[in-house]
Amino acid sequence: MELKLDSNNFEKEVINSEQPVLVDFYADWCGPCKMMAPIVEEIANELEGKAKVGKINVDENQDLAMKYNIMSIPTIVIFKNGEETKRFVGVRDKQELIETLGTV
Repeated sequence: MELKLDSNNFEKEVINSEQPVLVDFYADWCGPCKMMAPIVEEIANELEGKAKVGKINVDENQDLAMKYNIMSIPTIVIFKNGEETKRFVGVRDKQELIETLGTV
């Protein structure tokens, strides 16, 4: 299940997570973001219990978008041990994202 992330729960769910976390920075109006949405949802369902998957609406959470220098969307950021380890901009392959999470 995907987590809805915002400024209130980002630290708890992402920074302090013991599991790797995939964070999808998106906007409702973004066409490529809509293409990524089912892929991100599949990853969340397949890796439940092994990794966390969350989404951040950049229009509603501009502070987090600025903090992580999100210039284009969709941007997928992988966090491990509270640190950004990898960043993908644009539509990406599901398997590439799963492998980067390091859970397979």
